[in-house]
Amino acid sequence: MSLLPFFQWLASTSGSIALHESLYAYLIVLTVHVVSLCLFIGTAVLLDLRLLGMTMPRVAVSEVAAGLLPWTLAGFLVTVCSGALLFYANPAARYQNLFFRTKIATLVLAGVNAWVFHRTVYRSVTQWDLDPVPPRRARVAAGLSLVLWAVIIMSGRLIAYNGYWFDCSSQPQPAIINLLEGCVTDSR
Repeated sequence: MSLLPFFQWLASTSGSIALHESLYAYLIVLTVHVVSLCLFIGTAVLLDLRLLGMTMPRVAVSEVAAGLLPWTLAGFLVTVCSGALLFYANPAARYQNLFFRTKIATLVLAGVNAWVFHRTVYRSVTQWDLDPVPPRRARVAAGLSLVLWAVIIMSGRLIAYNGYWFDCSSQPQPAIINLLEGCVTDSR
């Protein structure tokens, strides 16, 4: 079952058209997205580097987290809201964009990684809070976080260039590309 008809309908709504065709609104939303992403990623990277033992070794992990997580959460919320608006501006094209799909899948993995870290390793932070180098599981979660966010940022940047490599309207393409992009092919 393809969600493409729904996203095509969504693209035809007056709000989507207005945002997509606006001289300034789309660019303002894009700017807010990038700036809030900088806040979110910047604070998340600082925490990840502390968890890797690469920075602030004499500062308790819980202290770093308490100082950064409110800013990280604020950046994340604004990033998600502005990202939803960017998607709304052209939902059918984003739905059939390999890099957008990669970004969303990786975002889910990053969320699962953060959730697992906070539900498991971080619960025992009092035992290793002041260690210059946290336990291996904390370092693995931090390293994985850095890799996933790098992939998310690269995929997000490549969304605009999807048509140069992959485009559902430029058939024929390899079947795997059609599958990954959600292309509707003519099966005669």
